[in-house]
Amino acid sequence: MSRTQQGVETPTPASETHLKRNSLGFIGIAFFVVSAAAPMAAFVGASPVIFSIMGPGVPIVYVLVALVIAIFAIGYLKMSRHVVSAGGFVAYIARGLGKHAATGASGIVLVTYISLQVGLWAQFGVFAQQLMHRIFGLNLPVWVWCLGFLIISTALTMRGVNLNLRVLGVLLILEIIAITVFIGGVVAGSGGKDLSVVSFSPTQLVNPGLGVAVLFVFACFTTFEATTVFSEEARQPRKTIPRALFAVIIFVGVFYTLATWAVSVAVGPDKVQAAAANNLSGIIFDVAAKYVGPWLDLTMQVLVVSSFIAMLIGVQNMFARYVYALGRARALPKQLDHVSKRSQVPARAALVNSIIIGVILMAFLWAGADPIVVVFSWFVALGTVGFIVMMGFASVSILVFFLREKLERGFWTTRVAPAVSIVLMVTILVISIVNYDAMLSGDGTIARELLWFIPVFFAIGAVLPLLKKNVDFDKIVAAAS
Repeated sequence: MSRTQQGVETPTPASETHLKRNSLGFIGIAFFVVSAAAPMAAFVGASPVIFSIMGPGVPIVYVLVALVIAIFAIGYLKMSRHVVSAGGFVAYIARGLGKHAATGASGIVLVTYISLQVGLWAQFGVFAQQLMHRIFGLNLPVWVWCLGFLIISTALTMRGVNLNLRVLGVLLILEIIAITVFIGGVVAGSGGKDLSVVSFSPTQLVNPGLGVAVLFVFACFTTFEATTVFSEEARQPRKTIPRALFAVIIFVGVFYTLATWAVSVAVGPDKVQAAAANNLSGIIFDVAAKYVGPWLDLTMQVLVVSSFIAMLIGVQNMFARYVYALGRARALPKQLDHVSKRSQVPARAALVNSIIIGVILMAFLWAGADPIVVVFSWFVALGTVGFIVMMGFASVSILVFFLREKLERGFWTTRVAPAVSIVLMVTILVISIVNYDAMLSGDGTIARELLWFIPVFFAIGAVLPLLKKNVDFDKIVAAAS
């Protein structure tokens, strides 16, 4: 719908309200989602922090979290056979729990993805500033790099999927090659000796740092939802989406597990915790220089920045489609359901998203907030908790949907797996709240207050259908063909 004449909405051409059908295959969707997970950036930026908390047991934590996500994915993918929508978790919640729960969940979605983007853009700015200073001697403020690349990534997102796939594909392949060389260098450098497997011992799971480590590792998997967000543009979504989702879970789990194991082997299981704590920003680069050479050290520093760019482009693409779907359901202003005529991508939603991110980010940075200690830690922590809450709601909606609709057979996939997922999500949510301050650098008092955005936005969304009668999630939830 576009214009209103005498209070009646008139239809717009399909090209202005529908995403481009059959434009993405298995490889395309997998590229987007893996790129959004930022393998290099997360490995270099997050793993030293997790090592400093957990010691050598980091690899087994990645295995554990990957299994939790896989259990959730069983019911999630079973329901994807009956829902094809860019609305992601919200579309599933609408089918399972109804309109009020869906609009409430929409509020949490906005808090979650805006928070994650703000925090990740701040961290990107720091890495970009350091790299440009080292290579070119530039010493520009962090906000300059954030704003400049935000404009560039927004332009790429608004141009459409095909251009982005080329960009993301090249960057992702380079990241995979670099990490493969890193792992191979450590294995070859050890001469086949001292390849300790203590990192995979179940005894590592009794480490008192497990709770906080699970939260940081969980954040590395938050982009997997994008597989279903792209379902309206997928070719044969019933086949493409499940393949892409499990490919992403397996890749991310194996990638981080092997990479962090290599770090533990290179530094020594008994030394890696102290080494990481003493050199959070440089331990990975030091291992690369020692076992492969200075060229890999520099290459990885460059790829950390490019990895962030790939990730942020991927997240922008995914969230723009979310906003588009919510606009189509009238949970957000209807103007956001517009897609560009040429590429049929939600360019308007992408632009609005970037403006909001830019305003919040610049407000904090121009006010003098530390980009890592304050902006990154506060907002990524908030976004991670929001995502866990959304997975919990989605698990409940999946179980309710199959109990009510009787559309599928399979006691394990439609009953047991969703029920187990609910228990796991509640457990992880409790862990996240109990350990929330440990995720934050510096004084986390204000940051903890930001958690109220989650229930407040849920409540606002839940009452929206009472005030706005044209909210209709049938517009974003279509039965799969």
